[in-house]
Amino acid sequence: MNMMRCSVVLEGLRIIDLTRMLPGGYCTLLLADLGAEVIKVEEPGVGDPARVMPPFFKGEGGHHLIINRNKKSLTLNLKSEMGREVFYRLSEKSDVIIESFRPGVVKRLSIDYETIKSINPRIVYCSLTGYGQRGPYENLPGHDINYVSMAGIPSFTGSADDPPVLPGVQVADLAGGMMCAIAILAALLRRIKTGEGAFIDVAMLDVAVSWLTIHAAKYFFEGVAPKRGDVELAGAAPYYNLYETLDGKYIAIGCLEERFWRNLCRAIGRDDLAELQYVVGEKRKEVFKTLREVFKGKSRWEWFKVLSEADVCCSPLYSVDEVFNDPHVVQRGMLIEVEHPTLGKLKQIGNPIKVAGVKFKVRSPPPALGQHTV
Repeated sequence: MNMMRCSVVLEGLRIIDLTRMLPGGYCTLLLADLGAEVIKVEEPGVGDPARVMPPFFKGEGGHHLIINRNKKSLTLNLKSEMGREVFYRLSEKSDVIIESFRPGVVKRLSIDYETIKSINPRIVYCSLTGYGQRGPYENLPGHDINYVSMAGIPSFTGSADDPPVLPGVQVADLAGGMMCAIAILAALLRRIKTGEGAFIDVAMLDVAVSWLTIHAAKYFFEGVAPKRGDVELAGAAPYYNLYETLDGKYIAIGCLEERFWRNLCRAIGRDDLAELQYVVGEKRKEVFKTLREVFKGKSRWEWFKVLSEADVCCSPLYSVDEVFNDPHVVQRGMLIEVEHPTLGKLKQIGNPIKVAGVKFKVRSPPPALGQHTV
């Protein structure tokens, strides 16, 4: 693969995607958007469960439609000898395989790394699972809620007086997919240098744990396990919080650095708060009370104008419909459309990766089940 001559970054790279649902689908979406040929292998007559999960658009599962553009769909019965033979021939001419079965399943199907390596020694084989290939929990079933909970994330999310709160997005699923994409690209770079393939083991629990950077620092170096209501960057600090405005909306303030805090105090006419950024106890409660009263004095957009002009880290808190109508989000190409042969125009989230000299485009809409089966 000559990267210098490619019209898209990963053109010429072939990936077999055996995963289901969001984690693996997000990984291969990132790689497909960068130009890789992604062949989604699905069970005949059934397909990825994402195809039949709500929300629906004209009878098609929205989760499938949102993460499977630029991919092909091939139906194969991997439990049959004929299906496996087709898979072996496909593996011979592929660069990457990614799967998300529980440990042991691919071995029983005779499509595990060692088997495929004997056919194609240069294969990069990525296994994405909840708990990894080895460990006490390796065979447990699970979803995002299980991985983030075992990583402790809901334990410090939310207010002190409320029950644990789940993150609003699937943190472990999406981060797991992202880590797989990084690992696959790293293994491909290594292959260029060594000529060797690789086996990659990514556990979504591991990924969620790796994101505990700030919280682990408090535990490692102060001996304190963060609790709900005590985490500075999750609602405990007045300099990093959401404030209700005159119109019932909210504005986000993120003044971590002293200079931004001072800019905020100056912009709202409360220079007396400038030395109180890191106060605790009753003083902190007073700062909170003052800021809440101040922000009720103008609308969200009035405050955004005032504070952004004063070089304050601020932003409006949007609902999802507002996100995709924001002029900056639109100009950055994060809302796109793709023409589907039976569904018409489909709205899609754009590609967040911008590579100089490479224009992102949707090469194909989300495929019908088995559309590319020959």
